Amino acid sequence: MEEQQQILSNKSELGNLSLKDLFFKYLRFLPVFLLSVAIMLLLAFAYLRYTTRIFSATGTMLLVNKEPTGRTDKVEDILGGSNRSQSIQSDIEILKSKQLMERVVDRLNLQVSYMAKGKIKDFNVYNQGPFSLEVFKLSDSLRSFSMKVSFIDAEQFRINTESTVFKPGQLFQNQHGIFRINKRAPAGAGSEYEVTWRPAESVAGALAGGVKVQPKTPGTSILTVTIQSTNAQMAADIVNHLMIQYDTLTVEENNHSTDQMLGFINDRLSDMNSELDSLQLRFLKYKQTNNLFDVEKQLGEYFQKYTEADKQAVEQQFKLNLADYLDTYLRSKQNEYSEVTPTALTLEDATLNEMIGLYNKFQLDRQAMLDGNVPATNPLVKEAEGQIEKIREKILENLNSIRLNFNSSINILKSRSNTEQIKLQELPYKLKEYVEMERQINTKLALYSLLEGKREEAAITRASTLSNSKVLDRALASNVPVKPNKRTIQILAILVGLGLPALIIFVAEVLNDKINTRFDIEKLTQTPILGEIGHSFSDNTMVVNKTSRTMVAEQFRIIRSNLQYVVNKPEKTVILVTSSYSGEGKSFVSTNMAAVMALAGRKTVIMEFDIRKPKVLSGLGMAKRPGITNFLMGKAELEELILPVPGYDNLFVLPCGPVPPNPSEMLLDKKITELFDRAGRLFEVVVIDTAPVGMVGDALTLGKFADCTLYLVRQGHTFKKQIVLIDELYRDNKLPKVSIVINDVKNKPGYGYYGYGRYGYGYGYGYGSSYYEEEKPPLSKFEKVIKKLNVVQWFRRFTRR
Repeated sequence: MEEQQQILSNKSELGNLSLKDLFFKYLRFLPVFLLSVAIMLLLAFAYLRYTTRIFSATGTMLLVNKEPTGRTDKVEDILGGSNRSQSIQSDIEILKSKQLMERVVDRLNLQVSYMAKGKIKDFNVYNQGPFSLEVFKLSDSLRSFSMKVSFIDAEQFRINTESTVFKPGQLFQNQHGIFRINKRAPAGAGSEYEVTWRPAESVAGALAGGVKVQPKTPGTSILTVTIQSTNAQMAADIVNHLMIQYDTLTVEENNHSTDQMLGFINDRLSDMNSELDSLQLRFLKYKQTNNLFDVEKQLGEYFQKYTEADKQAVEQQFKLNLADYLDTYLRSKQNEYSEVTPTALTLEDATLNEMIGLYNKFQLDRQAMLDGNVPATNPLVKEAEGQIEKIREKILENLNSIRLNFNSSINILKSRSNTEQIKLQELPYKLKEYVEMERQINTKLALYSLLEGKREEAAITRASTLSNSKVLDRALASNVPVKPNKRTIQILAILVGLGLPALIIFVAEVLNDKINTRFDIEKLTQTPILGEIGHSFSDNTMVVNKTSRTMVAEQFRIIRSNLQYVVNKPEKTVILVTSSYSGEGKSFVSTNMAAVMALAGRKTVIMEFDIRKPKVLSGLGMAKRPGITNFLMGKAELEELILPVPGYDNLFVLPCGPVPPNPSEMLLDKKITELFDRAGRLFEVVVIDTAPVGMVGDALTLGKFADCTLYLVRQGHTFKKQIVLIDELYRDNKLPKVSIVINDVKNKPGYGYYGYGRYGYGYGYGYGSSYYEEEKPPLSKFEKVIKKLNVVQWFRRFTRR
């Protein structure tokens, strides 16, 4: 729960920063941002250089309205309603269908693909390679396979890893079948290509999935056909041939009904031709046998009437047969949706022909939806089937009426023919047989001529069939790839290069729960901040002496100056130094704070009251001696225990002495009061180096003897939640006049504006000037390696050569 509150506090801190704060906060990370952007741009360059390019091709086509112009009959509108939008959607599905794409694949021979092998990426060399693969026989036409073609020179090559060398135009056989490489252009020596063969169904399925068809403008019949490919010319050819094949397919579908009628007429003409040959041969033999060469005068009027009546009866019977054929065809369940019904032009009934035409259109529309991968259970398909059933019933009703009329006409004509036949019976038998044979021949000839005329009409209709589409704009090959987009990738790289470090910095700030800035302390407590101590690169604990002008030494002098505004009686001062826990530089600050007081001419003593982990003597380079614990146990006098610090006037140290088993109880001894009374008489300044108040209660026990408290907070080490303890000590006066000293301040990136350096001595400022002596930081690992390898000297020697 406390961690969540801390994270929310950090977020609130970031939210309270002004734009100027944020600018300076992130400005210090400018090299990181520049490096990140440079790396991202380098990655973007590599991606653009080595990724496979994708090209797009787009063509436009117009769908012609299938509705006949000037039609006054509204039967179709009543049955089907307005289906124009559905028709366009059906056409779109057909253009995207696998069946239509298979025709394109066969036309362009896309079953075979050619890839030029590169060092890093391969290139699609559609219609640009130096050779083509001709397939003579396949071992398995359902499995895909690849072959590697390696050219030794312009006239020799190897297949895969085989040692056999082949020449262009030479047949070769392997486990995939029999093939031949046909030369198109000279191939470079050492060039390699990968040839892949796939079944047409597989190629068509992959390509059809990438076809995008949509209206160019909503509400119009102009469609745009788009496809993407790794070769610009290949994409353009696929789009162009897709539109051409769709045009061809629609013409074939429109001619399907006419082709059926032509097949029916041709079959009838073939049968009648055989019958006429047989009748004419019999008639010739009969005339030769009976010497009948001119019988027209004998037949006269009776023959003319008889022939006319019989001819009409035969025509009516033919039409009746055709009506029966249509009736049977329509009633057959086998032909319910399988084929298009032949037209009934011979019946010469306009209403019937119009209904059959409408019936055929519904059949074709339904089949088009099925070919376009529309499921049979789709509502559009079911609606089409309902329309087909309605019109079929109307056609059957119309056919029934037509058949009744034909039967009635045939009966009347037969009756008239019988009457004329009775009259002819009076003629001689030979003449009667002659007339009968001649009548049959004339009837067949008349019917033959009629069918020939119908065939010519159907042929003209077929030749005048127009396509339902028109290509408006052919697709052109564009060498500008659509993927990857260079500008987009570069902009994205810059954004990622800027955003990634910013995100890392932001997350680090949100998750950071340690003190990094003066602002971190001020927003959590009202405890005054006495000063700041920068990071010291010195190996010695004591950095303050008479001649030192380092920045850290000057910072201790500034704290000494600020301390006079805290202590009411500057002539006798007792300073308590504590922290939240170990490792925050408490002994370092105590030692140097005492030293800076001694340099001011005031007699100063350091009391090593961190009994559990004493570090003052070791930091001064002095051996362990008897000290405070010996005095408290009554084994030594105070004056015997106090030691002067070598090299420093007016600076003394009171060691800790042996570490007792009960430090807390020992500090409650009455001799503690005596210790401080005697020390106050002997020294002007007493600096108490006590244990961390966040871990033990020693500092609280000794606080009553101190005039002020220096509470240490170490940058990047002290947790923010521990500032709450400082605020509690300050508000409740548990320690006297608590002031915060920020230790180990580094010039941390991102905190230059609102962080340290509040008083003009900020860490990192002043080097190279007359104010501070410059402290050289130790060499980094990288610098140590460079120094060890002596790269500079090696480079100089190399340039001299």
